[in-house]
Amino acid sequence: MRIGALLAPPAPRLRLLAGREELDRVVSGVMTTDLSDPGRYLHGGELVLTGMLWRTGPDDSERFVRVLAAAGAVGLAAGEAEVGPVPEDLVAACERHRMPLFAVPDDVAFGQVTEFVVRQVSADRAADLSALVDRHRVLMSTSGGAGLDAVLELLGGDLDLDCWVLTPSGRVIAGPPDRLNDAERDQLARAHLDARRRRGPSGRTRIGGRPFSLLPVVAEATPGTSPLSEWLLAVEGDVTEWTPKRQQLAENLARLAGAERGRRDESRRLRSRLADEVFALLQRDAPPEELRRALDASLAMARGGGGFPEAWVVASADSLGLPDGALRAALVEALTGEDDRTLIGGGGSGAMLLLPQPADGATVAERLRDLLGPLEAGLGPEGRLTLGASAPAASAGGLRGALEEARHARRIAASRVGRICVSGPEELASHVLLLAAVPDEVRRAYRSRLLDQVVGYDLEHQADLVRTLEAFLRYDGSWTRCAAALHVHVNTLRYRIGRIEELTGRDLSRLEDRVDFYLALELS
Repeated sequence: MRIGALLAPPAPRLRLLAGREELDRVVSGVMTTDLSDPGRYLHGGELVLTGMLWRTGPDDSERFVRVLAAAGAVGLAAGEAEVGPVPEDLVAACERHRMPLFAVPDDVAFGQVTEFVVRQVSADRAADLSALVDRHRVLMSTSGGAGLDAVLELLGGDLDLDCWVLTPSGRVIAGPPDRLNDAERDQLARAHLDARRRRGPSGRTRIGGRPFSLLPVVAEATPGTSPLSEWLLAVEGDVTEWTPKRQQLAENLARLAGAERGRRDESRRLRSRLADEVFALLQRDAPPEELRRALDASLAMARGGGGFPEAWVVASADSLGLPDGALRAALVEALTGEDDRTLIGGGGSGAMLLLPQPADGATVAERLRDLLGPLEAGLGPEGRLTLGASAPAASAGGLRGALEEARHARRIAASRVGRICVSGPEELASHVLLLAAVPDEVRRAYRSRLLDQVVGYDLEHQADLVRTLEAFLRYDGSWTRCAAALHVHVNTLRYRIGRIEELTGRDLSRLEDRVDFYLALELS
């Protein structure tokens, strides 16, 4: 701010006593002091506030003002609350040293002056940085440059403003990663997706007492991006309480991130076409050597490098309630980080994935569950994601069989209840695979024949028969263990099982009937 702003509304009511010709000086901060020699604490650009307690005679004024001028102070505001009106010798010293001098009336607190200056300086600095961010955005969009992290670091250092650019799954694109833990990033991603699902342009949330503002990052070169795949700008603080200039800074920063997103998407388009080619080869059962050449070409473009992985895992994915292509775009943002060897292809409501086997011992199914969890907050009322993962394939020749495994595993996931369901290869050898292949109408008829009477009895009498049946089967028909788990007497358990047998005409002492009930409960 210019020091002359202290004389304009809405500044505190000050009187100018000297230095009218110097009112265009730029104020960078405020210092309050009554030291006779404060020079060692000044860095230049400060407005000095003083109660004049250092003054014992006219000579003190000359020494004090000389020290301020030598240290680079741009103005002096003298309070009249303690020693009365500003003395003429201080006015004269300021005139000699061309130092603007203001009188602070006894009913104006130094805190008011300090708050006004700090607010103005912060707004001006934000405006300068906003212009810098906007220029950087243009530079990045035209030259393909980088440096989003550098801009966020500049904002953190100059304005003490922490910002992060995150993917919808909470992965950090730019910003200080050590200032957010995994749980905080997860909460920010979920809060943003929830706001976008409710058609809001931005959101606000609090995490551990810290306020955050969440702004969508829209890539100009990638129109029509779904919220499940768009980046978000997380800014610590509530932007609705900021000055207009500071709010403009946040908006320009979101546009800067959008330019970087558009540049990144442009660079990935060729690799996306290679992914589609790999999956086309898989589906037509191309020779392994042809598939290996396509994989090598794709890996050559991977940003993180790493070469051909020891084993690949194939995954099949499908969605409900999402626009065509939205699932693939969401998976790209959630799964392709520093190691870009992951290939994601497909279109419409589905997608196919080829992922390196994790080196940390985790299964791909576990990794998918963790990474895709935050996306649940962005699914609409009918939205659903189902994924199935294969066992690892050690060579290109094993990928065709892995693709079939993944499709079967996805059918298992689709048979379950939940917004995001993931199944792995360990479930392919169980009865669940058999159930997943049963047509829907057969499933409904089978379940209805065995359980409708029991469910109806529970609704009418609050008898808890279904839960009793589940526990009885879980404890292999053991009366004592089942009764203990349900916290009921064995005779009560026997009565309930007898009622189930009367309603269904089945005998729970027979293995065949137990198996039928178990499968019916699994189908429900």
